[in-house]
Amino acid sequence: MRHFPIFLDTVDKTIVVAGAGECAVAKLRLLLKTEARIVVFDADAEDQVRDWAAQGRVELHLRDLVLADLGGAILVYAAYDDPERDLGVQALAREARVPALVVDNLDASDFITPAIVDRDPVTVAIGTEGTAPVLARAIKAGIEARLPVGLGALARRAKALRPAAEALPKGRARRDFWTRFFFGGEDAEVLLEQAKSQEAQPGHVHFVGAGPGDPELLTLRARKMLHEADVVVYDRLVSPEILELARREARLIEVGKTGFGPSWKQEDINVLLVEEGRNNRVVRLKSGDPGVFGRLDEEVEALDAAGVAYDVTPGITAASAAVAGLGLSFTRRGRNSGLRIITGHDTKGFAEQDWRELARPGAVAAIYMGKKAARFVTGRLMMHGAAPDTPVSIVENASRADQRIIASDLVTLERSLSDVAGPAVLLLGLAPRAAAQQANQWQEAL
Repeated sequence: MRHFPIFLDTVDKTIVVAGAGECAVAKLRLLLKTEARIVVFDADAEDQVRDWAAQGRVELHLRDLVLADLGGAILVYAAYDDPERDLGVQALAREARVPALVVDNLDASDFITPAIVDRDPVTVAIGTEGTAPVLARAIKAGIEARLPVGLGALARRAKALRPAAEALPKGRARRDFWTRFFFGGEDAEVLLEQAKSQEAQPGHVHFVGAGPGDPELLTLRARKMLHEADVVVYDRLVSPEILELARREARLIEVGKTGFGPSWKQEDINVLLVEEGRNNRVVRLKSGDPGVFGRLDEEVEALDAAGVAYDVTPGITAASAAVAGLGLSFTRRGRNSGLRIITGHDTKGFAEQDWRELARPGAVAAIYMGKKAARFVTGRLMMHGAAPDTPVSIVENASRADQRIIASDLVTLERSLSDVAGPAVLLLGLAPRAAAQQANQWQEAL
């Protein structure tokens, strides 16, 4: 993010515009919506600017800007529409230490003006880092069509209610009041009285499946829980794009587990969930689905013992995303009527399985946490009769933009995993369709 969006207080402040021609008029139309003192400098002013000056809306000086004119200004617009003169304004602004915007010169500007949807006092600003103004205008048009004209009046009503709402307990009580006010269509005074007499709500822990990484694969319920959470306790594999969907005021706590590396102890995670869950709305965000190798039972038992309420929102597990990446299904008539989802290692080390069944022709399994266990898995399967050329597909970072599919087999599996750094699912008994392999090769070539 090159340009950080902020809303600048303009009350009783001075904004300087160098230029009073057609280029400056476009900027002035926007600046006149503010409560700033607008001062314009140009020897040759458009009639529109002269009219605004006559109405007292701008202060017009029929000469060029000089350094002394910038005293007390908070922003400068260089809008002479003459590159040489505009860069001269920029030099003056730098000397006066006032942020300057040079029209049509992104590199020379200290800030940019976004496209704006105005429902005063509700303002929506859309920026594209100055690179795609046509796109910004298209987005603006879409937002304007969705926001009712009366939205500003509702926001002004909320402003009048704010002192009374400040008497409510901080956190969920206030948020619930404002949610019902804005979206429930209920009488504000009645809502306030209800909120004042309402007892503090107990905490709750929502176990939420974050899916394999692509935020578009989140369920609608998962998104809703993230928007409402006071605290988000998340695993290391949860993608940053999904964490971005959490409420800005929510506390984010990573409780990462790293295979064969530094990790949170499960007992400490349990204690954290109980402590936070007593009084807060907590989202326990787990990669994939909470019920698939997510230690859900252990955390639920801790909450049960402490009397903390909880619920579970399932997610798309990594195995489902991985097989989708292959363009295949897990089961197929005439090949296999069952599927095994197994782990390469557990709390005791490399995990033992029913190797004889897994070694049968046509058997299909999704193997989690199998990178370190590849030699062990290969040895056990071949010891129980699996063919060396049994296909194994490696799907790294399933569903994400950097997803990679590697076609392998049992005898070359360990070597195929040598440069796999991200989380991977091993799909035993499945080879990717040719189309999936071609798509993967095309993506790697980019």
